[in-house]
Amino acid sequence: MPVFHDRDCDLSLIRSRRVAVIGYGSQGRTHALNLRDSGVADIVVGLKAESATRDKARADGFAVMTAGEAASGADVVAVMVSDEGHRDLWRDDLAPAMKPGAALVFAHGLSVRFGLVEPRPDIDVILASPKGIGPRIRDLYEEGQGVFCLFGVHQDVTGGAHALGLSYAAALGCGRRGILQTTFAAECESDLFGEQVVLCGGVSELVDRAFMTLVKAGYPAEVAWFECFYELKLVTDLMFERGIAGAFGRISNTAEYGAYLTGPRVIGEPAQAAMDQVLADVRDGSFVRRLMADYDAGSPDLLAHRRALGERLIESAGARLKAAAEKAG
Repeated sequence: MPVFHDRDCDLSLIRSRRVAVIGYGSQGRTHALNLRDSGVADIVVGLKAESATRDKARADGFAVMTAGEAASGADVVAVMVSDEGHRDLWRDDLAPAMKPGAALVFAHGLSVRFGLVEPRPDIDVILASPKGIGPRIRDLYEEGQGVFCLFGVHQDVTGGAHALGLSYAAALGCGRRGILQTTFAAECESDLFGEQVVLCGGVSELVDRAFMTLVKAGYPAEVAWFECFYELKLVTDLMFERGIAGAFGRISNTAEYGAYLTGPRVIGEPAQAAMDQVLADVRDGSFVRRLMADYDAGSPDLLAHRRALGERLIESAGARLKAAAEKAG
């Protein structure tokens, strides 16, 4: 997989363009601020008239207009709204407004990979996906560091999409760490799988089920919270710093031996079969169709799950312990 760094990127390319950042949430604000601090002088922000982030964008010094207005005069249009909103945003605002030869940039490949957005044939289409949460990407940039970025070109009409995409990613600070070239499909499919099986779905269910196993067996909720949740960050930080094998070299023999015996029992063949099915659902579009059906209905399923998550015992146990810690401090 090709990897690029600042020395491989020409920042003058993005600095010479007018950039429209559509959306000003976690990613949008970070992209706009990092681009400006990297020397991109002409940046506008496109938002709905009722958007709650209009005042924040103005306070940060950006001109704010509608998405269509922002896109109409832009050389680069960076779509930073939620995935579900891409379809309608593209159809109603961006497709009619973008000028030929402009570049459409996404931070995630979902809407292009699964046909929610079918780009016009006269524009460049670029993926620039920094691997991190928006505020953390911003913090690292201000510290002179960066995060890895996945980068790809879906459509190169001008012949300059590759160089422009690298320039954009470098302006986010990613050239300081590494810009890895991939495809929209590879980024999107692996990202959805990782979110569902490990980062969000898998971890949250593993933690909560282990927590509830202890609670139902009569152990105090606070003790279960420490053992199944609090210490998770300590272990994952160690794994990140040293790798899994390195981390295991730093834990007790008891913990290490128990991990070898029990890990495959918890994540065994049934779990592997479930992972295979999750990946199949991602790749054939089943997940995205379900996501969009819920979105079109007003997101009742998403909102119901969100409410139920907030009512779990592990949430109240954690809140009590955090409140006690703050009181002691």
